[in-house]
Amino acid sequence: MDYLQLPENIIEHAKPGGQVLAESKQHRSSSDINPPQTASDNTCSITKDFSCIYSKDLLPALSGEDTTKSFFQELVNILLSYVCKSFRRSSKVLDFHHPHQLREGLEGFSLELPDQPENLEQLLVDCRDTLKYGVKTGHPRFFNQLSSGLDVIGLAGEWLTSTANTNMFTYEVSPVFILMEEILLKKMQEIVGWSEEEGDGVFCPGGTMSNLYSVLLARYHFFPEVKTKGMTALPRLILFTSAHSHYSVKKSAAVLGIGTMRGVNTLIMILVISLSLSLQGCVPFYVNATAGTTVYGAFDPLNAIADICESHGLWLHVDAAWGGGLLMSNLHRVKLQGIERAWSVTWNPHKMMGAPLQCSAILVKKRGLLKDCNQMCAEYLFQTDKHYDTSYDTGDKTIQCGRHVDVFKLWLMWKAKGSEGFESQVNKCLENAEHLFDKLKQRPDFELPEHSNVCFWYIPPSLRNMSPGPERNRRLHEVAPKIKAKMMEQGMAMIGYQPLGDKVNFFRCVFSNPATQTEDVDYLLEEIASLGHDICIRAETDL
Repeated sequence: MDYLQLPENIIEHAKPGGQVLAESKQHRSSSDINPPQTASDNTCSITKDFSCIYSKDLLPALSGEDTTKSFFQELVNILLSYVCKSFRRSSKVLDFHHPHQLREGLEGFSLELPDQPENLEQLLVDCRDTLKYGVKTGHPRFFNQLSSGLDVIGLAGEWLTSTANTNMFTYEVSPVFILMEEILLKKMQEIVGWSEEEGDGVFCPGGTMSNLYSVLLARYHFFPEVKTKGMTALPRLILFTSAHSHYSVKKSAAVLGIGTMRGVNTLIMILVISLSLSLQGCVPFYVNATAGTTVYGAFDPLNAIADICESHGLWLHVDAAWGGGLLMSNLHRVKLQGIERAWSVTWNPHKMMGAPLQCSAILVKKRGLLKDCNQMCAEYLFQTDKHYDTSYDTGDKTIQCGRHVDVFKLWLMWKAKGSEGFESQVNKCLENAEHLFDKLKQRPDFELPEHSNVCFWYIPPSLRNMSPGPERNRRLHEVAPKIKAKMMEQGMAMIGYQPLGDKVNFFRCVFSNPATQTEDVDYLLEEIASLGHDICIRAETDL
């Protein structure tokens, strides 16, 4: 009988986030799910002869307009073919090759850089091959990362952004995008729950940078002298984060020269350690709470943490890079209750909301703090005597000088979907998670997930009758990597795995792709069971 089972010792902190670990013991052939890929899927004809045409013949060359149009038409054909194939379940998620194979060249696809220019026909072939040997992250059966999916409107926005090719530091070179960023940030701050008089922010190159901003701002808020005098003028600073927070918080502490960081498992530890460290001359100043941990999808109790931060005068940051999308859902936003009490929030629309990479925002409650902390008044950019309102020259609020336009694709998606459309999309992701969980809860000790990550083990027949213990764990630890390797070689689906704490390697299924349906969830389980059924891990004494 096929069945799925949860380990009895589900770790306590996973419950708030709804992460579950399950053991799968079912198997079924996957050959009847997807038909084989046809040869035509790999072809991309080039209708115009570009073999004697080079980049110098394109605009801005004289008489280059028609040639440029033809080149772009061929390129768009390649891109459209790829987009359509990405949504086709009969196509592969990836055509896997080892690094040495790609470096050595495949079917004329060479990564080496030439001294002499190559013709446009070769460039078009290279574009096609680059997509061919990559991973279709928009495929309905790509479950590998928190960011997945291929939003067509978002893609159109990214194309337009690249065409505009401008910078987000001043209004004079980016007037429309600067205003779009202001409108988006105000909308996101409103959704978080801040008043109209509160709120500032900026779009950043990823959640790691957003989290870095939060630590940077907290330090400046309490110790503004650090900007001119450096860390030697400050006492020894301590920040807190949960043991399962994203590693970027630890990295931020290292980058900013703080070094010491305390990982805590319970709220009371913040109180006890904070008091102890204060008595030792250290200064706790910052607490990071996570709304949707990377692996378990767990949520820290934000209101309870906010109470502690307020009573001790600590900066509260909420890393909602993954879970922030749930704010769009009236049904699920309760999981972030208390986020309005945060001093800063990280929110990545390129995850649950499906915006193309990258799209991350740092939201800051105290208006003006970003500028005070980062402003350097570079006179070649931020002149004070310009003929327009220079408060829209937002570049001096950021660490960067040059900043990519990440706002237009999200703005365009919001126009296309409306807030209601994002709500439906987020709810669908959670429904898929619940569907997978329903498939897994055929045995006792299961709970419904409260976020969209579901984790589980597959148990091959060779391990099913083994008693729990170190030897069984050692063998089970090898199962997920072996199945993942087979899955990537076959290329029809993709899922991630990892160990955590005392838990050996388990699969983590992530739902953020609007194209994924329940049939894809069912296929994934069948594929894992089929690939793992015959796995036999030798006993340690046989090695």
